Amino acid sequence: MAHPAVLRGLIEQYETLRALHAEDGSPEVRQRMDDVAYTLCVSTGTRDVDAALVAARHRLPGARPEDDSVLTA
Repeated sequence: MAHPAVLRGLIEQYETLRALHAEDGSPEVRQRMDDVAYTLCVSTGTRDVDAALVAARHRLPGARPEDDSVLTA
C-alpha cells in the first residue's frame, strides 16, 4: 500500500480529471486519467477505480470505519 501522501495526491489528480470530464477530452488527457486510475488500483491492490478510491481514502489520516468515503452509493 502506498504512503498516504501519495494516495492523497492520486485521489486529488483523479478527482480533478473527473471534474473536468477528462474522459471526454483529448487522447492525451484520457490517457492521463487512465494512468492515474491504474496507479490508484496498483497502489491499493484493487482492480476497479471506485474500489481504489474507497481503499485510498480509508488509508488517509483521520479516516474512520464509519466514514462516508468507504460507503458505496
